[in-house]
Order: sequence, then C-alpha cells, then structure tokens
Amino acid sequence: MGSALVVALVKYGLLLLLWLFVVAAVRTVRSDLFGARTSRPTAGVPVPAGPSGAAPPSRAAARSRSSARKLVVTEGALAGTSIALTDAPVTLGRADDSTLVLTDDYASTRHARLVPGDGVWLVEDLGSTNGTYLSGSKVTRPTPVPLGQQIRIGKTVLELRR
Repeated sequence: MGSALVVALVKYGLLLLLWLFVVAAVRTVRSDLFGARTSRPTAGVPVPAGPSGAAPPSRAAARSRSSARKLVVTEGALAGTSIALTDAPVTLGRADDSTLVLTDDYASTRHARLVPGDGVWLVEDLGSTNGTYLSGSKVTRPTPVPLGQQIRIGKTVLELRR
C-alpha cells in the first residue's frame, strides 16, 4: 500500500511539472510573438512630478521642441526615402509591420526603433544580430540622436533632418 502511494505522488508530481513547463513555454512564445508587456498610465492615475515639483512635459510639448521633422535614408537600397516624424515611435527592420521596412540582408526583423524623448529622438537597438551604430559607435542603450548624425543598420544609413 505504501508503494502505491509513492507511485501516485510521483505520477502527479511529474504531471504538475509537465504543466508548469507547458505554461512557461506558452508565455515565452507569446512574448516573442507579441512583445513584452509594458505598463501604461491609466486615466485618473496621477503623473509623478519631476525633480522641481512640476509635472513632466507631455510628449507633444517635448516633440514641439525637437527640431527633427523627418527621417531620411541617405545610403542603401532605400536611399532617398523620407519619413515624416510624428509623436509615434519609428520601427526599423525587415518585418512587414515596421514603419520603415529595410530590404537589407544585414538588418534583423525587428532591428531598432526611434522614440521621441524629452525634446530629442532616441535610437534603441532591439537585440539585433548585427547591431545598430550611431556615428560609428555601437548603440547598446537608448541614445539621443543629434540632427545629421548617421544611424547605420547594415548597409542602410539614416539621418534625422529638419
């Protein structure tokens, strides 16, 4: 009778372990397909104040101070292409849903993105295979992009312009 109890406990323990593995695998696949979840402020939740006690500027206010108005491809297969910049992030890569779809063999599916920051645009590498470079330096974290500085993704070179 004791051995039957041990066999049942081992059987149910292994079944539980198998289900935990399945749940972990599904969560990993979901985050790879749809991206990681990010928290967004909800209506009615106060915005934290900045160091001076005043509320931080809105994205629209920060965007209006930026002098970059367009993203221009200067080298590569898409040379001459221009994209007007808005308050929305600009995604760069070979994926069909990218803002700028790169036809570059050295670009990853989701290679990099440009996001509006506090009056400037920031370039961020999204874990690409071959890296993203700003003026010859590899981008390892969100980095401000000055006007006219070259962003290199494989053979494609981009610049922010007025």
